[in-house]
Amino acid sequence: MNLKLFRKSLWVYHLNSGSCNGCDIEVLNIFTPYHDVERLGIKLVASPRHADVIVFTGPITRETLPKAIRAFFAVPEPKAVVAVGSCACGGGIWYDSYAVIGGLDVFYKVIEKYYGVKPPPTVYVPGCPPKPEAIIYGIAVLRGTLKQKQRKEHFIEEEVPTLTRDFIVNLEKYVK
Repeated sequence: MNLKLFRKSLWVYHLNSGSCNGCDIEVLNIFTPYHDVERLGIKLVASPRHADVIVFTGPITRETLPKAIRAFFAVPEPKAVVAVGSCACGGGIWYDSYAVIGGLDVFYKVIEKYYGVKPPPTVYVPGCPPKPEAIIYGIAVLRGTLKQKQRKEHFIEEEVPTLTRDFIVNLEKYVK
Protein backbone atom coordinates (compact mmCIF):
# COMPACT_ATOMS: atom_id res chain seq x y z
CA MET A 1 0.00 0.00 0.00
CA ASN A 2 1.71 3.12 -1.20
CA LEU A 3 -0.12 6.43 -1.31
CA LYS A 4 2.17 8.96 -2.92
CA LEU A 5 -0.26 11.77 -2.16
CA PHE A 6 0.36 11.39 1.57
CA ARG A 7 4.16 11.36 1.53
CA LYS A 8 4.67 14.86 2.98
CA SER A 9 1.94 15.37 5.55
CA LEU A 10 -1.06 13.52 6.86
CA TRP A 11 -3.96 15.21 8.57
CA VAL A 12 -5.82 12.76 10.79
CA TYR A 13 -9.38 12.85 12.08
CA HIS A 14 -9.96 10.62 15.11
CA LEU A 15 -13.41 8.99 15.37
CA ASN A 16 -14.45 7.06 18.46
CA SER A 17 -17.15 4.74 17.20
CA GLY A 18 -17.93 3.06 20.52
CA SER A 19 -14.64 2.24 22.22
CA CYS A 20 -13.77 1.97 25.90
CA ASN A 21 -11.30 4.89 25.50
CA GLY A 22 -8.21 2.69 25.83
CA CYS A 23 -7.36 3.07 22.14
CA ASP A 24 -8.32 6.75 22.24
CA ILE A 25 -5.72 7.39 24.92
CA GLU A 26 -3.07 5.61 22.84
CA VAL A 27 -4.01 7.56 19.69
CA LEU A 28 -3.70 10.84 21.58
CA ASN A 29 -0.47 9.56 23.15
CA ILE A 30 1.28 9.60 19.76
CA PHE A 31 0.80 13.38 19.66
CA THR A 32 2.47 13.97 23.04
CA PRO A 33 6.07 15.24 23.20
CA TYR A 34 7.42 11.72 23.86
CA HIS A 35 6.35 10.35 20.45
CA ASP A 36 5.70 13.71 18.72
CA VAL A 37 4.39 12.55 15.36
CA GLU A 38 3.86 16.13 14.28
CA ARG A 39 7.58 16.18 13.45
CA LEU A 40 6.73 13.46 10.89
CA GLY A 41 4.00 15.60 9.34
CA ILE A 42 1.05 13.92 11.06
CA LYS A 43 -1.44 16.40 12.48
CA LEU A 44 -4.67 15.84 14.39
CA VAL A 45 -7.57 17.90 13.03
CA ALA A 46 -10.97 18.67 14.55
CA SER A 47 -13.07 18.29 11.42
CA PRO A 48 -13.31 15.39 8.97
CA ARG A 49 -13.50 17.95 6.15
CA HIS A 50 -9.86 18.88 6.80
CA ALA A 51 -8.58 15.30 7.10
CA ASP A 52 -6.73 12.97 4.76
CA VAL A 53 -7.09 9.95 7.04
CA ILE A 54 -9.84 8.88 9.39
CA VAL A 55 -8.78 6.84 12.44
CA PHE A 56 -11.50 4.54 13.82
CA THR A 57 -11.33 3.33 17.41
CA GLY A 58 -13.87 0.95 18.89
CA PRO A 59 -16.52 -1.26 17.35
CA ILE A 60 -19.18 0.29 15.16
CA THR A 61 -22.31 0.43 17.30
CA ARG A 62 -25.88 0.88 16.13
CA GLU A 63 -25.91 4.32 17.71
CA THR A 64 -22.70 5.52 16.04
CA LEU A 65 -23.28 3.97 12.59
CA PRO A 66 -25.07 7.00 11.06
CA LYS A 67 -22.52 9.37 12.58
CA ALA A 68 -19.61 7.23 11.34
CA ILE A 69 -21.10 7.18 7.84
CA ARG A 70 -21.52 10.96 7.88
CA ALA A 71 -17.93 11.46 9.07
CA PHE A 72 -16.62 8.93 6.52
CA PHE A 73 -18.22 10.80 3.63
CA ALA A 74 -17.10 14.17 5.01
CA VAL A 75 -13.44 13.22 4.53
CA PRO A 76 -12.53 14.35 1.00
CA GLU A 77 -11.18 11.98 -1.63
CA PRO A 78 -8.58 10.55 -1.79
CA LYS A 79 -8.82 9.27 1.76
CA ALA A 80 -7.42 6.42 3.80
CA VAL A 81 -8.58 4.68 6.95
CA VAL A 82 -6.71 3.37 9.99
CA ALA A 83 -8.50 0.92 12.29
CA VAL A 84 -6.89 1.13 15.74
CA GLY A 85 -7.52 -1.64 18.25
CA SER A 86 -9.11 -5.06 18.21
CA CYS A 87 -12.59 -3.60 18.38
CA ALA A 88 -12.17 -1.47 15.25
CA CYS A 89 -10.48 -4.35 13.43
CA GLY A 90 -13.16 -6.96 14.06
CA GLY A 91 -15.57 -5.95 16.80
CA GLY A 92 -13.37 -7.04 19.71
CA ILE A 93 -14.97 -8.73 22.66
CA TRP A 94 -18.30 -7.11 21.77
CA TYR A 95 -18.50 -8.54 18.25
CA ASP A 96 -21.71 -10.45 19.05
CA SER A 97 -23.34 -7.87 21.30
CA TYR A 98 -26.82 -6.62 20.49
CA ALA A 99 -25.57 -3.03 20.24
CA VAL A 100 -22.55 -3.69 18.01
CA ILE A 101 -22.70 -4.28 14.26
CA GLY A 102 -19.01 -5.25 14.09
CA GLY A 103 -15.65 -3.88 13.10
CA LEU A 104 -14.54 -1.89 10.10
CA ASP A 105 -15.12 -4.81 7.70
CA VAL A 106 -18.86 -4.78 8.51
CA PHE A 107 -18.87 -0.98 8.19
CA TYR A 108 -17.40 -1.35 4.69
CA LYS A 109 -20.10 -3.87 3.77
CA VAL A 110 -22.77 -1.36 4.82
CA ILE A 111 -21.08 1.44 2.86
CA GLU A 112 -20.76 -0.74 -0.23
CA LYS A 113 -24.29 -2.16 -0.06
CA TYR A 114 -26.23 1.05 0.59
CA TYR A 115 -23.99 3.69 -0.99
CA GLY A 116 -22.09 1.75 -3.66
CA VAL A 117 -18.72 3.01 -2.40
CA LYS A 118 -15.63 0.81 -2.45
CA PRO A 119 -13.47 0.80 0.70
CA PRO A 120 -10.45 3.12 0.65
CA PRO A 121 -6.93 1.94 1.50
CA THR A 122 -7.07 0.65 5.07
CA VAL A 123 -4.49 -0.25 7.69
CA TYR A 124 -5.48 -2.45 10.63
CA VAL A 125 -3.55 -1.94 13.89
CA PRO A 126 -4.67 -4.74 16.25
CA GLY A 127 -4.19 -4.77 19.99
CA CYS A 128 -6.15 -4.04 23.11
CA PRO A 129 -5.04 -1.28 23.21
CA PRO A 130 -2.24 -1.17 20.66
CA LYS A 131 1.00 0.50 21.66
CA PRO A 132 1.68 3.98 20.28
CA GLU A 133 4.65 2.53 18.39
CA ALA A 134 2.29 0.13 16.60
CA ILE A 135 -0.01 3.00 15.60
CA ILE A 136 2.93 5.00 14.27
CA TYR A 137 4.12 1.90 12.39
CA GLY A 138 0.65 1.46 10.84
CA ILE A 139 0.60 5.06 9.66
CA ALA A 140 4.14 4.68 8.28
CA VAL A 141 3.00 1.61 6.31
CA LEU A 142 0.04 3.62 5.01
CA ARG A 143 2.33 6.43 3.85
CA GLY A 144 4.70 3.99 2.19
CA THR A 145 7.58 4.96 4.47
CA LEU A 146 7.95 1.39 5.78
CA LYS A 147 7.19 -2.01 4.28
CA GLN A 148 4.57 -4.19 5.93
CA LYS A 149 6.17 -7.03 7.88
CA GLN A 150 3.13 -9.21 8.53
CA ARG A 151 0.88 -10.43 5.76
CA LYS A 152 -2.86 -10.83 6.11
CA GLU A 153 -3.90 -14.31 7.18
CA HIS A 154 -7.35 -15.69 7.84
CA PHE A 155 -7.74 -18.47 10.38
CA ILE A 156 -11.03 -20.34 10.28
CA GLU A 157 -11.55 -22.56 13.27
CA GLU A 158 -12.81 -26.04 12.59
CA GLU A 159 -15.92 -27.29 14.30
CA VAL A 160 -15.42 -28.87 17.70
CA PRO A 161 -15.63 -32.65 17.33
CA THR A 162 -18.51 -34.31 19.10
CA LEU A 163 -17.71 -36.07 22.33
CA THR A 164 -17.37 -39.80 21.83
CA ARG A 165 -18.08 -42.41 24.46
CA ASP A 166 -14.37 -43.30 24.74
CA PHE A 167 -13.45 -39.69 25.36
CA ILE A 168 -16.09 -39.35 28.07
CA VAL A 169 -14.93 -42.57 29.79
CA ASN A 170 -11.29 -41.42 29.72
CA LEU A 171 -12.31 -38.00 31.00
CA GLU A 172 -14.17 -39.57 33.92
CA LYS A 173 -10.97 -41.42 34.91
CA TYR A 174 -9.06 -38.14 35.17
CA VAL A 175 -11.82 -36.28 36.97
CA LYS A 176 -11.93 -38.78 39.86
